[in-house]
Amino acid sequence: MTASHQEHVLSGYKVLDFTQHIAGPAATRLLVEMGAEVIKVELAPGGEPSRHAPYIKGRSGYFIQQNRGKKSLCVDVKKPEGLAILKGLLPKMDVLVENFAPGAIARLGLGYETVKSINPKLVMCSISAFGQQGPLAAKPGYDFIGAAYAGILDMNGDPNGSPCFPGMAIGDMSTGVHAVAAIACALLYRERTGKGQHLDISLVDSYFHYHETSVHV
Repeated sequence: MTASHQEHVLSGYKVLDFTQHIAGPAATRLLVEMGAEVIKVELAPGGEPSRHAPYIKGRSGYFIQQNRGKKSLCVDVKKPEGLAILKGLLPKMDVLVENFAPGAIARLGLGYETVKSINPKLVMCSISAFGQQGPLAAKPGYDFIGAAYAGILDMNGDPNGSPCFPGMAIGDMSTGVHAVAAIACALLYRERTGKGQHLDISLVDSYFHYHETSVHV
């Protein structure tokens, strides 16, 4: 096969994307760049919140950065007809990615046990601030919250002053990368066993990986 006809490593894989903001959309954007077909599900009537971020020439640069290359589907999942559309897509999907608060997607009617019953080979990846279970699971959180809980902010800035917040979404982006690594491994596992699984990716865990000697003293 010549270089001009090479396929991407995830060509042929299909992803149903329920993510918003940065961490989740970054993960699915990377899957697009690896060749997967990603269908971004936007909840009616407002769609993805980042569509309404600061505009550049009438479009949200924030939205475009993390969602380029994806297909878009806007449905009202709270209506039976909308939920039926999404359930109808599940047998054709390889991966489902969501980053709602823990339990939210189940309340929409698409929890892991439900999607597994429809497609046992599906790899479902849930991205959250603190994981799907545990004492902090119900708490909402964005990048800087995860950085604080992981002890990252405590290590930056003036010792006698306020923490120094990074000017980039380091935690969100790295959480997206952690999600992609887990999804790729889960797809490999599925090739070997025929079984899907539910992945639990948290922002605070991803941030904690940046520590080295600081956790040993």
